[in-house]
Amino acid sequence: MKKVLVTGISGYIGQHCAAELLKKGYSVRGSVRNLSKKDEVINGLKNEVDPKENLEFCELNLLKDEGWGEAMEGCDFVLHVASPFIIKVPKDENELIKPAVDGTLRALKAAKKAGIKRVVLTSSMVAMMGDSNDSININEDTWTNVDAKNTTAYSKSKTMAEKAAWNFIKNQKGDIPLELVVINPGPVYGPTFSGNLSGESMTTFAKMITGKMPMLPQAAINMSDVRDIAEIHVQAMENKKASGNRYIVATEKPISFKDIASILKNNGFKKASTNTAPNFLIRFMANFNDEMKGMLPFVGYTYSGDINETKKTFNWMPIPIEKTVLDTAESVKKALNK
Repeated sequence: MKKVLVTGISGYIGQHCAAELLKKGYSVRGSVRNLSKKDEVINGLKNEVDPKENLEFCELNLLKDEGWGEAMEGCDFVLHVASPFIIKVPKDENELIKPAVDGTLRALKAAKKAGIKRVVLTSSMVAMMGDSNDSININEDTWTNVDAKNTTAYSKSKTMAEKAAWNFIKNQKGDIPLELVVINPGPVYGPTFSGNLSGESMTTFAKMITGKMPMLPQAAINMSDVRDIAEIHVQAMENKKASGNRYIVATEKPISFKDIASILKNNGFKKASTNTAPNFLIRFMANFNDEMKGMLPFVGYTYSGDINETKKTFNWMPIPIEKTVLDTAESVKKALNK
């Protein structure tokens, strides 16, 4: 049985990746910042799949060297999912950039030393957005300009971490090269296993279905279902064509926040508001609100991602946005009613 190290297994995407691996017959070693998170992960996964004896844990910190070598021992592949994610702008952008970049390099260096065949890295479409001040068509060749005026700390962190990864792969030494595949999702939604609503995706949905988001930003980008992301991460480990490539895993067309709210409202979530905020209002509020400031690169723009290569390589079609939205809403509603 092949073993896979999943970094950040307690996170939203990490848990779904672990569930997909376990369903496909892999053994999983999951990293957490603190082993006290272990029970939450196990209980969440049991709602989807019985881990049996095929799940173990290790403790890793993106900013510390300890434990990375041991974590790789006996593993065939690594899914490097762990990375800090917040929309609001931190006081110091290095709070996001340093763990993202340093953690990615720690994972790759340890994987290379341990003789791991391939690493699948979770990046983001925010690493592909050009100058972040214009609507663009996003594809595997586009990169975010980290020096552009509206580029957020989160966008910088994902862009710089991914570029550092490709640079490491390009300049690696040794007879047997470490392979890399990068997965670039848009905003991620879908059901939560654990019922933990503290992440940005779940928080957004909780606000929408409870009426605590009275106005929506005018922005559109391809949205992602966490189940699609997990499926493609697992396929990317062993698909021969995937090595050395970036893949957008998202809807075929851009989806606006108003589109999401309309789906909710038309399916019984009556408190969801479909009112959009004027762009100038969000830009003004960004002077006082860090969360609004984090939305600035998206406000008034449409980002359209090309998923043709992903569809072709993995023989895949994205889950319809209506299913994603309603499954997420029901999952959040269940967690709120506990």
